[in-house]
Amino acid sequence: MFLFVAVLFFLGIASISYQQAVFTAFICIAFIILLFTDKERQFIISLLLSFLIGFIIFTVSNNFVEPLTISKEVKILLNRFFLVFIIIGMVFIHLLFHKKVSLYNEKPDWKNPIVLPFHKINTFRFWLIGIIVNGMIYLFFIVQKDVEYIQSLLLFCLFFSMINAVFEEVIWRGIMLSSLMEFSTTRYSVIVTSVGFGLLHLAIGFSIFLSLLISVAGVIYALITLKTNSLYPSIAFHIVVNIGMVYSGFIL
Repeated sequence: MFLFVAVLFFLGIASISYQQAVFTAFICIAFIILLFTDKERQFIISLLLSFLIGFIIFTVSNNFVEPLTISKEVKILLNRFFLVFIIIGMVFIHLLFHKKVSLYNEKPDWKNPIVLPFHKINTFRFWLIGIIVNGMIYLFFIVQKDVEYIQSLLLFCLFFSMINAVFEEVIWRGIMLSSLMEFSTTRYSVIVTSVGFGLLHLAIGFSIFLSLLISVAGVIYALITLKTNSLYPSIAFHIVVNIGMVYSGFIL
């Protein structure tokens, strides 16, 4: 049943991203039916449905902003800020079911190593290597830009990187991951949050291939969050990646 719910959730994200109203309605109806037939998983089903409803509001809000005569940078920032609708819906479900909202709001604990198939690595070293590798990849694109271009995007880059990283990490590695972990396995929780995180990028025009590739980053963020019991390292990592994406031309 958990697998079916996950697939339904992924289809919902994709259909909303492509603004397929009829298919989205069928997905939501399916969730409502599950809500009344599967009492044992009511909280998780409600949480995923609240995400989809929040995502619909997010999409409608962006459609309203699109024709406005404001700069592209402001539209993108508003797009990222509208992620708050998803957060509000998920928090509401927690309050409705009298569940505590967990955001892994703790000081990072770097003592737990990440165990790979043939190797065990210190979590802090894994985190640092990840940031350095991503920084070097994006640096290749950034050095090709002139200084004036970099300076002109500085404020936008900082605001975008902070808003996007904080909101997305709160949604996926904060509320969603901690909630799924309470009712399912770690593997299932990481896969659902990571694939969902990747597919959410369909809404900003990324291809399905690139969106699924971003899911790999979601797995890395989830591992770091679980191993450190803190959201802050993944937010920092995410900010670095966002800065690189802005200056390498993936966002504008």
